[in-house]
Amino acid sequence: MSQYRTIPAIHRLLELPSLGEAVDRFGRPPVIRACRSAVDRLRRHIAEGAIEVHDIATATEILEPDILSDLQRATRPAYREVINATGVLIHTNLGRSPLPTDRLSRLESYLALEFDLASGRRGQRLAPLRARIAAVCGAEAAVMVNNNAAALLLILSTHAVGREVIVSRGQLIEIGGSFRLPDVMAASGCRLVEVGCTNRTHLADFEAAIGDDTAAILVAHQSNFRIVGFTTEPATADLAELAHRHDLPFIVDQGSGCLHDLRRWGLPAEPTVGELLADGADLVCFSGDKLLGGPQAGIIVGRGEWVEPLGRHPLYRALRPDKTALTLMDQVLAAHHADRLEEIPLYAMMSASIDTLTRRARRIGGRLRKRGVPARGCPMRAALGGGTTPEETMPSYGLAVTGGQALHDRLREGDPPVIGRLVDDEVLLDLRSVRPSEDPVLERSLAAAYSGLKIRQDDGI
Repeated sequence: MSQYRTIPAIHRLLELPSLGEAVDRFGRPPVIRACRSAVDRLRRHIAEGAIEVHDIATATEILEPDILSDLQRATRPAYREVINATGVLIHTNLGRSPLPTDRLSRLESYLALEFDLASGRRGQRLAPLRARIAAVCGAEAAVMVNNNAAALLLILSTHAVGREVIVSRGQLIEIGGSFRLPDVMAASGCRLVEVGCTNRTHLADFEAAIGDDTAAILVAHQSNFRIVGFTTEPATADLAELAHRHDLPFIVDQGSGCLHDLRRWGLPAEPTVGELLADGADLVCFSGDKLLGGPQAGIIVGRGEWVEPLGRHPLYRALRPDKTALTLMDQVLAAHHADRLEEIPLYAMMSASIDTLTRRARRIGGRLRKRGVPARGCPMRAALGGGTTPEETMPSYGLAVTGGQALHDRLREGDPPVIGRLVDDEVLLDLRSVRPSEDPVLERSLAAAYSGLKIRQDDGI
């Protein structure tokens, strides 16, 4: 019982200078909670015989770092910023495309979000942006919702509920997070009609499936896989002609949001949104946070007669985007429209030359070697990611550091976490997916992680 008396009261702990600073920084309630948590842990350790405390000074010395450590963990952002050194530019697990964060300052003030400045009356939320989306994509009309799955759900709920939609078997995809195209179609209230085979579907397969209950023909981007070898699929222009001959809409889930010819960056061409519309697609939907380089969103463009009813559907209100997404998307679309793609972080990363990446790697590597970190420059292959061009990579350059799983883990546990790739006993850090402004932070994090690893090794841990 005497050992418990050595535990200082909470109000005494709050008198410590370090905890006084913590109160100023984090607020009094979180500091008190951290104190109580640390005191409870100390009581348990004493009860279990795991620790002996004979005076208040010793107990305080034990508690102070525990409290500060608890505070650090408890007050971290729920979604921490990380350095993406994987070489995957559109990294689904790391938030997909990085955003132009300088645009967020506009959200500090009120916005004319649903207010018509000309009339002084309530306006429509999407009205200011619809024309801009349509202009960038070369479409008659546009609608924006909160992601691409929602976009497809809204299209089918509006135009195909209770009726049949024809899809090739080779396009019945499942992507990350157990998203399955057939499940979304079922949720919309339409009936899926599968045609063709996994590897070969012909125009005649679609034509044979058209009947009185047919509502639309749908083509879905295959996202993160490819079927190769003995394959065939109808051209989009031929499918559009077939659909129109039967007075049906032709819908394309383009997925990636490709607006530009990817051969510009040394990647194979992928049908752009504009090309699909030119081929006769009536509705094209795609993600806002993949190749578009914007916030999470689902964008629908196409012919007015098919797009306009989407905004009037009751489901639209549940799927509409918030002011943050709308404001960021406005700025990203402006950069696309003006062909100032360097203002979009994704395209700045895609455009970085090998010479530039090599110079950065040599600069960082040279400074790290002076600090005892065995970092070497290394050619690499980066990927777009996000289900775009899944089999293709682009040349890149970065750093390789011997340290195995232990170093890989320490980098991930750092502040900020650094996410790389582990190949054999080396951690590979691809600089194509690291912003140049992050180079000093990457250097410090790598030096700290390696130093901590060496200390553990020297101590025989």
